[in-house]
Amino acid sequence: MDVEPERIREKKVAIQDGVDISGHWNRMFEQRVIWEYDTSALDEVTAIEGAESLGNCYQCGKCTPVCPVDHVGDYSPRKIFRKVQMGSSLFESPDLWLCTTCMNCLRVCPKEVNMIKIMPAVREQAVLQGKAPTELSQAFENTFRYGNPLGEPARKRADWVKGAGVPVPIMAQLRRPVDVLWFVECYPAYHPRGKDAARGLARIFHALDVDYGILGIEEKCSCDSQRLAGEKGLFEMHTEQNIKTFGKYQFNTLVTADPHALNAFKHEYPKYGAEYTVLHYTQFLAPLLGRIPFKKSLPYRVTFHDPCYLGRHNGEYEAPRRLLEAIPGIELTEMARCKANGYCCGGGGGGMWLDGLSKGHVSERLSERRVREAVSTGADVLAVCCPYEISRFEDAVKSTGNEGKLIVRDIIELIDESMRG
Repeated sequence: MDVEPERIREKKVAIQDGVDISGHWNRMFEQRVIWEYDTSALDEVTAIEGAESLGNCYQCGKCTPVCPVDHVGDYSPRKIFRKVQMGSSLFESPDLWLCTTCMNCLRVCPKEVNMIKIMPAVREQAVLQGKAPTELSQAFENTFRYGNPLGEPARKRADWVKGAGVPVPIMAQLRRPVDVLWFVECYPAYHPRGKDAARGLARIFHALDVDYGILGIEEKCSCDSQRLAGEKGLFEMHTEQNIKTFGKYQFNTLVTADPHALNAFKHEYPKYGAEYTVLHYTQFLAPLLGRIPFKKSLPYRVTFHDPCYLGRHNGEYEAPRRLLEAIPGIELTEMARCKANGYCCGGGGGGMWLDGLSKGHVSERLSERRVREAVSTGADVLAVCCPYEISRFEDAVKSTGNEGKLIVRDIIELIDESMRG
C-alpha cells in the first residue's frame, strides 16, 4: 500500500500467542499493522473558535444527500471532514468557499457538526491571511467603500423611490416616531429587479396606510452574507453604524424584505447590545391579508422557493404561502423539495459573489438545478421572497433555455399586480 509518510506512519506490533498443534506447543506470531494518522490539518481547523464541531463528524453520511452542492458536484460536510482528516488543508481548498451555509446538513446531523459556524470561522482566518477569492474580495471592497456589495454610490441608495408612484417617507425628513422602520437593504435599493420589488412594497404599505419610514442614504448593508463569507470585521463596522443610526429614531418594528438582514437583526445584532422586534415582510403582511385591496385575478400556476435564511435559519414557511394562496386566481403547487428540505439558490454564505469560483467545481449552478425543478411542476411562475433569488433565478431561466416557460416574481410583485388591477 502506498502511503504518504509525512501524514501516515506504519506501526507494526507483534502479538505472541501460544497455540496447541498436534500435542505440541508452538509459538505463533501475528503481525498487525496499525495506521497512525497525522491529524494536524484537522487540528488546525478545530482549534479555531467556532469550528470545533468539525471534529464531531463520525462519517454517518446523512449530510451528503441533502447538501445542495453535492447534487451538482462532489461535496458535503462528511467529505470535507474526511479530506481534512487525511491531511488536506481546508485553507488551501476551494471546498472552503463552496458552502452556501444553507443549513440543510445541520438539520439532519446527529452530531451537530455546525457548518454555519465552522465555515465563517475558517473563512475569517483565510481572509486575514489574504486567501479570499478575488471576486469575493471585490464585494468586500465595495461594501467597505460604498456601504453595499454592488459598488453603487451611497448617495443613490434612495433613488429607487422616484418610480414608486406613492410617497416614501424618509426618517431624517419625517422627524417623528413611526410604527415601522423599513430596512430596504442593498439589492432592493440598487439592483433593477430588486427596485421593482421595493417599489411594489412601497405601494402595498401605502394602500394599507402603514405608518413607516426608511433610512435612505443613512442605511448601510447589514453585512450578514459578508460575515458568513469571512469578513467579520466588515460586519462589525456596519453593525456599529446601523445600530447608531437606528438609535436616532423611534419605531416599534423593524421590517425587511431580505432574509439575510432578518437573520442579522434577530441573531447577531443582540450580541452587540441591540435587540429589535424584527419581521420579514411576509410575516408583517400575512396578518393584514384582510385589508389588502386585491382587484385583479391572476391566472397563474405558481411554485414557491423557500429562502434558506427565512426557512431553515428562521423557521418561517407559512407566511409566504398564506400570501400566495390569498391572491385571487393563483394556484399554488409545491416542488418536491420544499419547506425544511427546500433546495438552495446558491447565493447564501457569500455564494452571491462566488459564481466564478464555483463554476469550475459544479456541473451546473444551484439556481439552474432549482429552475429545472420549478419547470417540472408545470408552474408558470416561480415565486420568491429574497432579493438574491430573483436575479439568480432569472439568469438561470435564460441559461437553462426555459425562457417563455417560466417567469420569476417576488411575492410582493404578485400582490402589487393584483392590487393595481
